[in-house]
Amino acid sequence: MTFADPPRSPLRRAVYRAPVWIYRLGLGGVLGSRFVLLTHRGRATGQVRQVVLEVVGREDASGGYLVASGYGARSQWFQNIRAEPRVLFQVGWRRYRGSVHLLPPAESGAVLAAYARRHPAAADELMRALGHDCGSGAQDRDAAYRRIGADAERGVPVLALRPAQPVD
Repeated sequence: MTFADPPRSPLRRAVYRAPVWIYRLGLGGVLGSRFVLLTHRGRATGQVRQVVLEVVGREDASGGYLVASGYGARSQWFQNIRAEPRVLFQVGWRRYRGSVHLLPPAESGAVLAAYARRHPAAADELMRALGHDCGSGAQDRDAAYRRIGADAERGVPVLALRPAQPVD
């Protein structure tokens, strides 16, 4: 089974959105620092939207969190933050005001490759589900993740959520 397209059925959408409800119930801390609740504005409606994303890395200099857009530029949340990069986000129990910045393609690829080295099974399963082939040998896999992250058209771009200030 692949998830090459975003979920369309109400049941699949509900399953994908379950982590959002965990955060809304005030239980986001139980998800630890591997997930982030991103609150952003719809580009057409201006309505508040939320999505939970996996943290694939950290930025040392800014204290930012790195997330990947598995569905690339066609993700609704990705299109929304490109139109309005100012966001709120929560990791664990901590909430921040900040902004989203798209990493350059080569940097996106390096982040994905590093994530795959830290979490090989999860990364491989996710990429297979999204319809990407990541090879079998270590060098093949590393090159594949770099290529997928750097592919601006059909790849998996990485974005930095950079905090401006904590939210009380």
